[in-house]
Amino acid sequence: MDSWFSTYLNWALVFAYAYPLFMAYVWMVGGLQYFFKWERGQSTGADALKLPDFPPVSILVPCHNEGDNLRETIAALDRQNYPDFEIVAINDGSSDNTAELLDELGRHYSRLRVVHLAENQGKAMALRMGAMASRNEFLICVDGDALLDADATAWIIKHFVGSCRVGAVTGNPRVRTRSTLLGKIQVGEFSSIIGLIKRAQRIYGRVFTISGVVAGFRKSALLEVGYWSTDAITEDIDVSWKLHLAGWDIRFEPNALCWILMPETLKGLWSQRLRWARGGVEVFTRYLPKILHFRQRRLWLLFAEYLVSVLWAYTILFLILLWPVMQLIPQMEGTTTFSVLPGSAGLLLGLTCLVQFAVSFYIDGRYEKGLGRLYYWMIWYPLVYWLINLLTLVVAVPKVLLRPRGKRATWVSPDRGVRP
Repeated sequence: MDSWFSTYLNWALVFAYAYPLFMAYVWMVGGLQYFFKWERGQSTGADALKLPDFPPVSILVPCHNEGDNLRETIAALDRQNYPDFEIVAINDGSSDNTAELLDELGRHYSRLRVVHLAENQGKAMALRMGAMASRNEFLICVDGDALLDADATAWIIKHFVGSCRVGAVTGNPRVRTRSTLLGKIQVGEFSSIIGLIKRAQRIYGRVFTISGVVAGFRKSALLEVGYWSTDAITEDIDVSWKLHLAGWDIRFEPNALCWILMPETLKGLWSQRLRWARGGVEVFTRYLPKILHFRQRRLWLLFAEYLVSVLWAYTILFLILLWPVMQLIPQMEGTTTFSVLPGSAGLLLGLTCLVQFAVSFYIDGRYEKGLGRLYYWMIWYPLVYWLINLLTLVVAVPKVLLRPRGKRATWVSPDRGVRP
């Protein structure tokens, strides 16, 4: 075997195993630092809030074919422990009974106002229309199938009241579809991968993105950046980076709980993760010239980490495809390479993954009891989710590069799992 190829292969192997191992400890250290700095000893109830005032809030609910979920979503919003708020629901060209149901709910809930759009124009346009129809400076956006915790509004507004540079606050999504293996694993993922990473990013510099299912915004910040982009595949990632580039701060608030529905089929999970991956790639290809400007240097570390993650995904794919080839070529027999079978390095990664889940379950145990009962299922996470996330990122890059600019991103009803 040529020495250059052997050297390249060795470096690829080191990178394949070392990168996720290193990042796992980066996230754990940052997440624990966030916990000890801001969460430990803090009450999770409304009594912990010491706000000097409670500015009026508009809660936006973009809807497309949400007839099965809207009653409980609007009911949960109406129960917010907040003195002054309105609910603005935007029906974006639904083909089910969403329009009729919203009109009925509007007669029942005095805080609810309804905006009807004749055609499916996408979530970003629905949010734009809702923001323009809203009466208040502070907005909270919640998906039409989510249940917002009663104290979430107050926890989000705390950040806006505390700093005039905060442009957005992302909440803490909690998975409520957990009837299948995929559902159970996602409960751990949202704690270990999403919640822990957002905590660490808050410590190290900038939060990569708000969670589209629950987030608060300062309307003047949205106006400055042109609101949500209607041609963005993931409007939440796109608007996050528009705010970053304009100098606005994005915060994470773990007390702002929101119970969400997630896919529990492989097809639904693939579609969701491919959309997320395409959104991340799209943001960096769209805003790369601005990100590289010196005044955006605080974003460079986040940008570099994302680029390395893309490189890692393609490296793993290369090594996976190379493994069976090397078994068939006599000259390569005995050469060390990446294996789909667990070895000592794979076992170390698996153990680190379980440690990461243990840390995140410890932190999030203050918000959701009983997480320990799901710990057993987390051993399947590397096999199921690492592979799906890796493949979707590999597929997303060419899809984004070949996608025409300016094409309107419209709604597609997702898999919402098996309801409890």
